[in-house]
Amino acid sequence: MPNSPHSQVLSRFPWWLLAIALLGLFTLWAIVADQGYAEIFDTLRRGVVTTLWVTLVAFVLASGLGLGVALARTSGNAWLSQAATFYVEVIRGIPMLVALFYVAFVGAPAMVAAANWLLTPLIEAGLTDPLTVRNFDFTWRAIVALTVCYSAFIAEIFRAGIEAVERGQIEAARSLGLNRWHTFRFIVAPQALRTILPPLGNDFVSMIKDSALVSALGVQDITQLGKVYSSGTFKFFETYNVVAFLYLSMTISLSLFVRWLEARLRQSQDR
Repeated sequence: MPNSPHSQVLSRFPWWLLAIALLGLFTLWAIVADQGYAEIFDTLRRGVVTTLWVTLVAFVLASGLGLGVALARTSGNAWLSQAATFYVEVIRGIPMLVALFYVAFVGAPAMVAAANWLLTPLIEAGLTDPLTVRNFDFTWRAIVALTVCYSAFIAEIFRAGIEAVERGQIEAARSLGLNRWHTFRFIVAPQALRTILPPLGNDFVSMIKDSALVSALGVQDITQLGKVYSSGTFKFFETYNVVAFLYLSMTISLSLFVRWLEARLRQSQDR
């Protein structure tokens, strides 16, 4: 019967996840059993630390900057709102790779020049040496680029969460004597958090994938190490199988966690 409980269970079963799990187990078996795959994995696993480090630091910084931009957009100050909107629209309109190159080769020299200008009294007094562009590590240039790019998208997530809170609750809090900070902390933030957590998690997963772009700057992440290894050994098939396996292991597990978190939040809202 097409509508029997058995058929309904089969239709709801996550076959896609089973297929991914089997593919992952097959790749893992190849890494364990095959010396060539084991060597590739041993080379690339060092890039996992760099990938996660760049992603975590950039995501934390982008979340802080995005929250500031969102608060500016939702503020009653017209100048702040317009400036924040300008920032969001411009940054979201620039491709990630272009922004990465712009920050690395245009923004970094400008920031070093600004830092030297601020340190002019100390430099003239001989207390410190002038900074050079080489002092600005490419890993940090990549982190700054990811921070700037993702802050514009995260700002929109925060703005949507803040605006989802009923205006009447905010007005009631203000009428009870709560200032802006207490209203945001006790009324707006707890409710907005339920709305923004799932899309924030999805953005974190997206940032892990987009962090592969930092290999264009020579940052020793998974992609860069895979590119160097495959070009030296010509084992492109095996190398990029392992590269894909490492990225999928991180993104699929995080995506499943985000889905679980979203389901838990939906259950808590229904109670």
